[in-house]
Amino acid sequence: MTKLKSHERTFVALDTSDLLQALELANALSGHVGGVKLGKEFFTACGLDGVQAVKECGMPVFLDLKFHDIPNTVAGAIKAALLVSPCMVNVHACGGETMLRAAVQSAEEAGEGRPLVLGVTVLTSMDESDLQKIGIECSVSDQVLRLAYLCQINGLDGVVCSAQEVEGLRKHLGKNFKLVVPGIRPHWAQNNDQKRIVTPADAIAIGADYLVIGRPITKADDPIEAADKIAAEIAAGT
Repeated sequence: MTKLKSHERTFVALDTSDLLQALELANALSGHVGGVKLGKEFFTACGLDGVQAVKECGMPVFLDLKFHDIPNTVAGAIKAALLVSPCMVNVHACGGETMLRAAVQSAEEAGEGRPLVLGVTVLTSMDESDLQKIGIECSVSDQVLRLAYLCQINGLDGVVCSAQEVEGLRKHLGKNFKLVVPGIRPHWAQNNDQKRIVTPADAIAIGADYLVIGRPITKADDPIEAADKIAAEIAAGT
């Protein structure tokens, strides 16, 4: 596999309901990041037509909709997502093995160009006290590993996880299992609502494949400069 360039490691999160704003950012950042992440806020407002419009800016799209439903519904949702040829889609790993297998089988209908199917483990806004409040008594790292292993044995390509779990997942699940890491904040950016964060260079150095970075780029005075700064930090750190 061709080694990724530093800027290709980053997917910028376009968490907006404003299509014009998303298009402006996507066009400006083309060539400065590896792709864009479009989530529930954007998709609810703009739908598949909006996703297609952003995709036409020329960058890969990570469709971050975190499907979690009965297997047949998730399979249908993945099939519908294939209409815009995303490079990555995701589902909640806690949906169970039958749902996970259904997601993979549906994605395979795209053939060689199928998207990576990722499992969402524990949201980066959550810590152990949050897990306890929903009845999960183990540590965050144990829960992440349990869900990631479930994803791997059921055919998913990787998981979305915090950078703090990357080293453990690499050790137990191998080098080919994709690790996509949100909650990334350069040292010069605010943490906002993410509780488990690591800098971009550190995340890549410990084994992350892709980083999802939103506000440090999109809310910067100069988004292009911020994206280039992150790429430079990754290159210097690796």
